[in-house]
Amino acid sequence: MKLIGNYTSPYVRKISVILLEKGITFEFSNESPWSEESHVPQYNPLGKVPALVDDNGISWYDSSIIAAWLETLPHTPKLLPDDALAAVNIRQLEALADGICDAALFIVREQMRPTEQQSPEEMLRQRHKIERGLDALERAAASGTWLNGDSLNLAGIAAACAIGYLNFRRVTPNWCVNRPALVKLVEKHFQRESFARTVPPAA
Repeated sequence: MKLIGNYTSPYVRKISVILLEKGITFEFSNESPWSEESHVPQYNPLGKVPALVDDNGISWYDSSIIAAWLETLPHTPKLLPDDALAAVNIRQLEALADGICDAALFIVREQMRPTEQQSPEEMLRQRHKIERGLDALERAAASGTWLNGDSLNLAGIAAACAIGYLNFRRVTPNWCVNRPALVKLVEKHFQRESFARTVPPAA
C-alpha cells in the first residue's frame, strides 16, 4: 500500500496511526496538496490528503472513508465494534474530531494571508466551533462509553490527532483548561508508539 500525504496533516496522521496499529506495511509518499507540482490530484480528484493506494492500485480518499475501508480488512485490532449502532456513535465522534481539524486548518490558512485580507469574524466563528467541539469531546471522554475507554478505537485516535494538530499549530493553546478527561485521553494515546512515530515535523 502507498499512503499519500504529509505528517503536518492530522487526517494523514490518523490514517498512519491506524496502519501502524494494525501492523499494515505501507510506503509513505510525502506530498503537499498546496504545491503547484503536487501529484495528489492523481490519487484524489479533490486534491486533498490523505489518499491511500491499495495493493490492487485502487485509490481511496477522505480519511473517514479510508479508515472505514481499513476496517474491512482482516488486520487487528478492530477499531470499530461489530454492533452497528455503537460503530455509528464512534464514527460520529470521529467526525466531530475531524470537524475540529477543519476549523483549525481554516484558521491556519487564514493567518497565512496578508493581514488586510484576513477575516477576524470568520476566524472567531471557527474558534467557537473548536471550543464547542472540544467541550463535546470532553463530555464523551468523561463518560468513557465511546471515548476514553479501555480499548483503542477510531474515536480516540481521531480525537488525539485533532488535539495534536491544535498543539502543533498553536491553535487554542488553552484547550486543556477544564477538560481533564481529554487530557487523560491525549496522555494515554501519545504514549503509544504509533503516535510517537507520526509526530508532525517541527514547524
